[in-house]
Amino acid sequence: MNFIEQAYKGKNEWWRYFIAIIVIFIGWQFIGIIPLFIVAFNHSSDLADLMAGSENAFADLGIDANLYLLAILLMFVMGLLALLFSVKTIHLRSITSLVTSRNSIDWNRIFYGFGLWFLISVMFLCLDYVMAPEHFVYNFKPVPFAILVLVAFIFIPLQTSFEELLFRGYLMQGIGILFKNAAVPFLFTSIAFGLMHAFNPEIAKLGYIIMIYYIGTGFLFGIVTLMDEGSELALGMHAANNIVAAVFVTVNWAAFQTDALFKDVSEPSLSMYMFLPVFIVYPLVILYLSKKYDWSDWKTKLFGKISQATVSDES
Repeated sequence: MNFIEQAYKGKNEWWRYFIAIIVIFIGWQFIGIIPLFIVAFNHSSDLADLMAGSENAFADLGIDANLYLLAILLMFVMGLLALLFSVKTIHLRSITSLVTSRNSIDWNRIFYGFGLWFLISVMFLCLDYVMAPEHFVYNFKPVPFAILVLVAFIFIPLQTSFEELLFRGYLMQGIGILFKNAAVPFLFTSIAFGLMHAFNPEIAKLGYIIMIYYIGTGFLFGIVTLMDEGSELALGMHAANNIVAAVFVTVNWAAFQTDALFKDVSEPSLSMYMFLPVFIVYPLVILYLSKKYDWSDWKTKLFGKISQATVSDES
């Protein structure tokens, strides 16, 4: 049974999606932001400090980096809880059907995707260091780093799970059964995932051309999810990507600013090297996974028709 067609296992009237999206947005952007504002208000006596226009207004208040990171991540945790609540109680279907077309969630795939992407990401960081060691400053501080590792490994997977299950799960499945094909949700969610990062601080430093990287990453996770008939691999890969970004190297102009092992002090600049993953590494990863998991019928899974008949046949 097709991954997108899992949505047919629940209720899909338009008003359910309308209510669910409102619930998810409230959980993510209204309830989820409360811890961040509590932390910020404890460091500021004037609301104007928070609205001063700085791209890092909260961090500029002198908030501990780990506390700031945790407060940011809690927004996504609340979004994830709201999403799971909506699928279970509004659409009346299982969480498993949101994650995968398999009878149960394949945790081995999640851990394999995590390990594979963790290794690739660390290799690229090592290559960066070898090519330009002068760009890196050793930043190891035992206690803050230990707290960072704890926060990262517990909460970043929840953050990335929210993004994956929202885009490559809920929206991909919902749009798929609306348009009755896989192409529209595949293209829409991949591009929308990239555009979600348009307000990241690095855009101001590097320009909108860096969106090629974010949108390309959206296409990578979209292909992996549709071809593997589940989001397990993408869940692991996305978590590894963000954990490595948070734990190993930090820069003062990116979305993640942490007590990482190293600090990149180089001036932000664009080069073809930054797009190497999108045009070379991503296709190689897709090819490798396709061989490992014996993916087939690419045209149908990525661009084929979606039908409720499959669900009826299995009932």
